[in-house]
Amino acid sequence: MSDSVVVWVSIAVLIFWSMGAYNRLVRLRSHGITAFAALEGMLNQHVLIVKANAPLAEEQLPELKVPYSHDEATHAWIGLTAAADQFNASLKAAHAKPLNGATMLALRTALETLSLCWSRLRDLPPDLAGSALPGPLQTQWENVAVQADVARAEFNKRVDIYNEAIHQFPALLLAWVFGFKPAMPV
Repeated sequence: MSDSVVVWVSIAVLIFWSMGAYNRLVRLRSHGITAFAALEGMLNQHVLIVKANAPLAEEQLPELKVPYSHDEATHAWIGLTAAADQFNASLKAAHAKPLNGATMLALRTALETLSLCWSRLRDLPPDLAGSALPGPLQTQWENVAVQADVARAEFNKRVDIYNEAIHQFPALLLAWVFGFKPAMPV
């Protein structure tokens, strides 16, 4: 009889441990998704800044495809607007699958492209009308970038914690059984 008690106690401990480990994995994944929601809000501000300040209406863009027909600032704004559109599409895809590796990689690439286009526009030499980017607009972008970097660091930290948890033995077995996939930082 004592052997059966030991077996039943072992089974009960295994079940309770499994439930606790599963709940921990779900909680860590949820923390990652919540951190992404905060990051998404900050990153979306970049798109809003570009859309609100782009000097070109969308109906003008088809006629600007002739190379060298406009100044360098116009081409930089066209590139920035296109990068913002691509970034917005990547953000929407990441919203649907916030911890998916391929989606996060696409978002990171789109963010780097958007930042590169912004830097290109910012670094243009001023012309007679002034700088291509007014000072207050640059300040607004930098403030949003700082806040986005903080949210990005928090998201990446949550992703690292989640990834560590699903790779620890014996929780690794539960992660495999229940389909917990590793996440990718932004």
